[in-house]
Amino acid sequence: MKPIITASEYASESAGPRPPVLLDVRWQLGGPHGRPDYETGHIPGAVFVDLDAELAGPAGSGGRHPLPDPEAFGAVMRRAGVSRETPVVVYDGGLGWAAARAWWLLRWTGHPDVRVLDGGLAAWPGELQKEDPAPVEGDFRPVPGALGLLDADGAAALARSGLLLDARAAERYRGDVEPIDRVGGHIPGAVSAPTSENTGDDGRFLAAEVLAERFRGLGTDRAAEIGVYCGSGVSGAHEVLALAVAGIPAALYAGSWSEWSGDESRPVATGPEPQ
Repeated sequence: MKPIITASEYASESAGPRPPVLLDVRWQLGGPHGRPDYETGHIPGAVFVDLDAELAGPAGSGGRHPLPDPEAFGAVMRRAGVSRETPVVVYDGGLGWAAARAWWLLRWTGHPDVRVLDGGLAAWPGELQKEDPAPVEGDFRPVPGALGLLDADGAAALARSGLLLDARAAERYRGDVEPIDRVGGHIPGAVSAPTSENTGDDGRFLAAEVLAERFRGLGTDRAAEIGVYCGSGVSGAHEVLALAVAGIPAALYAGSWSEWSGDESRPVATGPEPQ
């Protein structure tokens, strides 16, 4: 099963005998809340999910967007109508980061059929609606562990023994700027791989073979294990999704740089990658 779906494919499935549950996860880092945009207009049938409050736990030593409590996450998904045997499609405002976070959480907690709407809301050619749907409560019960998950020690080890990709912008990786976290730089041994290079100007993923070639150039063909991190586990989920499009499994370091850099005992590397 492909982890992404086109707008035309979704329209066809939504009119069929087994329509997917549709989740709207519009969110911007440091931007306005996504709920007002959702109320202005959303794809018919979509249920709004709040990334900060429902797809993450409280910020703290585990980072800015630590993983939510699985039971709390399961309750949110059931209220949204998610059942284990029902397909789920997720979209956001276009970057794909927030949708990928929801995709990753559902897949990590055992849902077998989750896809991201490629290109987000902008790719939807149909009408929008303002009314909130009233979904029938689902039966989804999270069972964490279906996808790879790294903690700080695991990320450090993988940077030495496998391939650890840093999904942030290259200037944050180098430590030239750090607009959010305590200190700039990267996990020693990590390779810069900005997630922005996985999509075209329209926000849609590059073709699977193009992504596979990109990741081979970063060393995936030489690594037995692959991991990804970012600032707080959101854009990193998008990179894990891009790798999945290319047919390459990867683990996510959910705490990411916000957790790593918050611990002064952790080493920090700066500058370009070693040759």
